[in-house]
Amino acid sequence: MKYVILLGDGMADYPTEKLGGKTPLQCAFTPYLDEIAASGTIGLVDTIPEGFTPGSDVANLSVLGYDPLQYYTGRGPLEAASMGIELGPNDVAYRCNLVTIGQKDTDEASMDDFTAGHISTAEAKELINDINKKLGSAQFQFYPGVGYRHLFVWRNVSESPETTPPHDITGQLIDPYLPKGTRGNDIRSIMQNAAGILKGHPVNASRLQNGKKEANSIWLWGQGTKPQIIPLTRKFGLTGAMISAVDLLKGIGVYAGLKIINVPGATGYTDTNYEGKAKAALDALKFMDFVFIHLEAPDEMGHEGNAEGKIQAIEAFDEKIAGTILNYIAVFGDYRILVLSDHPTPLDLKTHVVDPSPFAVLSSRKEENKATGVPFTEFTAKDSGILVSPGHLLMEKFIHDWRAFIAS
Repeated sequence: MKYVILLGDGMADYPTEKLGGKTPLQCAFTPYLDEIAASGTIGLVDTIPEGFTPGSDVANLSVLGYDPLQYYTGRGPLEAASMGIELGPNDVAYRCNLVTIGQKDTDEASMDDFTAGHISTAEAKELINDINKKLGSAQFQFYPGVGYRHLFVWRNVSESPETTPPHDITGQLIDPYLPKGTRGNDIRSIMQNAAGILKGHPVNASRLQNGKKEANSIWLWGQGTKPQIIPLTRKFGLTGAMISAVDLLKGIGVYAGLKIINVPGATGYTDTNYEGKAKAALDALKFMDFVFIHLEAPDEMGHEGNAEGKIQAIEAFDEKIAGTILNYIAVFGDYRILVLSDHPTPLDLKTHVVDPSPFAVLSSRKEENKATGVPFTEFTAKDSGILVSPGHLLMEKFIHDWRAFIAS
């Protein structure tokens, strides 16, 4: 049996007037996702436990079978694992966004763009390295990542403040959301010092000259200590791989014991190498039991409120990833394919919400399919009457007892 998970990050949505009262999934042309739903089994999965922020960190831990209540310590340490950064028991890792801070009419600072205009990896690396040269020490270290996504590690500290993801406050004044509580003043001071380094930096001068947004600040959030995670490979007795462009998913994959496959041209945005991811997955399945393909693009479009872009990302996910997998996977014999969204990222809200997300499973064993003939949408998933909650149980069912789950 081969197991494939196809995850469109933030793919689920709410009906929006931008699309005539429909969701992007309802509007997108998705024959392969619809085939999985129509011939397989569709339902909803609740990936966010009560009291947790609906982030991709919590949601994807849940999707891979890890109860966030037991295993989640923060986003930062997961990304550190992807980057090969060792954390001691008292080290705290923070996600470090390069962002664009603007001003409202009141001259108060606001979050203009949590991606700094989707700054390139090369430009960002130069900025983060310069920040580390001037602010780094044995205690403070900055590490460049991909695009706007980077890491800050504070060594040998036992406390951390309350922080807010920058994608939750696009267009809002930042003052109410600056780090607060224990060590809050220290983290704010680091952010202010970094902003001083970024002001007038040659990279930003060049971006402004070319009509692009400058990365004029960092934003520290998602902090946590090293989690204690049982490898998925040991838990389920499988060999497997993770394919993603973003450090968060790669880091989860590292802790899960999965082989990290880096695909050339995978960007974490709409210009990513969709087909390359699918082909890499098929190559991995020649030697492995399990592969997880993650696509960030729908989530990015949700954060931008870009309806057309989100539809295009979903259609590319369908044609170039789901289609490529469906057209070739039968050569391996028996298989199960799980397609889902980790959480909704509604266009009208431009941030994540806690609502359950649609999933569908297609098995090569016909008796393991309900085959209700419905397309893959939020509403057909809800109408199925199937809700897997808590969400971390979906992986257990998908791997071990899908036949029993269908029969129940």
